[in-house]
Amino acid sequence: MSITKVKGRLWLSTDERHAIGRGRIELLSKINEYGSIAKAAKAMRMSYKAAWDAVDMMNNLSPELLVMRSTGGKGGGGTQLTDYGKMLVTAFQELESEHQQFLAYLEEKFSNLQHLQQLMRKLMMQTSARNQFLGTVSHIKRGTVNCEVTLQLKGQEVLVAMITEDSIENLEIVEGKQVYALIKSPLVTLMPIDSPLKISARNRLCGKVIQVIKGTVNAEVTLELSGGTVLKSVVTQGAVDDLAIQLGSDVCAFFKASSVVLAVEA
Repeated sequence: MSITKVKGRLWLSTDERHAIGRGRIELLSKINEYGSIAKAAKAMRMSYKAAWDAVDMMNNLSPELLVMRSTGGKGGGGTQLTDYGKMLVTAFQELESEHQQFLAYLEEKFSNLQHLQQLMRKLMMQTSARNQFLGTVSHIKRGTVNCEVTLQLKGQEVLVAMITEDSIENLEIVEGKQVYALIKSPLVTLMPIDSPLKISARNRLCGKVIQVIKGTVNAEVTLELSGGTVLKSVVTQGAVDDLAIQLGSDVCAFFKASSVVLAVEA
């Protein structure tokens, strides 16, 4: 469950005891509006006795009288706030406004923390696949057994994965959902960007070589794609020499759609 709201209530306390909160301030405000505790209680859907009990408690705890009642007279008497009571209502409302602004500030901070936590979860994901991409599902082409899922990566690169219909249902993959694409580096083939050869592999991502780690048998070649995504390929050292792959070379990486494994956050 994700938390999207930061909530809190403001109380004014005396001797570690809650004395005045939003409900009691609203009662005082209604008494001031109607000039009658009975009408104020009705407006707040509380009993007359409960309203008077609350007023008596507030009057007892306050250093000055908050509510003053009058009896008799032409209008049959009534209830009104003292100047001190009116001042308390105004002061509480101002404090509550400040309190709500503070909660909004905390909510914004928490939202930033959520983004950080999501990033940390992504960075902590451990798999044996050398290449891990986060993309958004832009299209799903369904077949009887297999489905073709197209992902939009950073920099407008497109990646296609071929997975089963059961995997689509189990992972709840739909258009617009963010998913991870995992490709093992030995499954990525490299060719110069100007090569005349055509390859049947569904995925073709081109970029610039930013690192070459040479080995006795194999070499690891790292490409940086246009959107800043990094793609790694493990090929033979002989292939690196034959293709004249070096730092700064423009190279295309090819891999089959069936070589892509999709994953989602649990």
